[in-house]
Amino acid sequence: MAIGVFDSGVGGLTVHRELTRRFPERNFIYLADQAHAPYGGLAGERIVELTRVGCERLFEAGASVVVLACNTASAIALRRLQQTWIPEVRERLGRPVNVLGIIVPTIEAATGLPWTYEADRKGDKIEAIDVTGVFCTAATAMSRVYEIEIDKRREDLAVFSEPCPGLAGLIELGASPEELKVVVDEHVDALRRRIGRHPDTAILGCTHYEIVADLFAAALPSGAKVIHQPTAVADALERYFQRHGEYELGAAGRRDFLTTGKAGPQTDLVSQFWGAPLVFDPA
Repeated sequence: MAIGVFDSGVGGLTVHRELTRRFPERNFIYLADQAHAPYGGLAGERIVELTRVGCERLFEAGASVVVLACNTASAIALRRLQQTWIPEVRERLGRPVNVLGIIVPTIEAATGLPWTYEADRKGDKIEAIDVTGVFCTAATAMSRVYEIEIDKRREDLAVFSEPCPGLAGLIELGASPEELKVVVDEHVDALRRRIGRHPDTAILGCTHYEIVADLFAAALPSGAKVIHQPTAVADALERYFQRHGEYELGAAGRRDFLTTGKAGPQTDLVSQFWGAPLVFDPA
């Protein structure tokens, strides 16, 4: 048995790396759907189906809990899968399984409040004090999940999403730091122009972007806070496992890496981020 981590490509490795640090004795299976990456420009139903197929593959490989280390899949597919598919999978496999996302932990980290909290609306208009910028894929921006869910909890935060089409694809292909810097700078400046100033807090709302977090930090003002999803997700998963002891997660420290795309060594950019050469096996 194991913890499964699913992403459209290599971006989820940012979450995977932090999870393996937090749970070093647990078995992990990582699946990258590189044959269909990136997900950000796909239709909603297509994202749901690809995510379901990926989770099914991980459950077949022995995963008990699958973490969707992909904001697009978490925003578009997670609720559907939890409500309409997971009950059937549990019955079919005869064991506890679940699919978890990364947006809930990120919103908890951004607001400083638990997911169950909702602001007590008293009718008085509260002027936003701080501005939060969300750099994300087009699909995540269209879902408005960050705007909606943060506003439920914090009326004093104004949230603006900046879709970055193509950035995840460039990272996936191993683009040079110089090329990536130009794209990151353009999106940070586009958000600044749209809201009239830089955000006080930035959410890297695509796990691919964590690989180039240093470029975002350099483009933003020195005082801007950056919410790092890997840490937020690891914190949330640790709390989740403390409440749910029914999942078998293995204890051999096994690490498996699978891809629906071209198996073999990953790009230099990914290897540099990971800290060692990384080879994927065929899914």
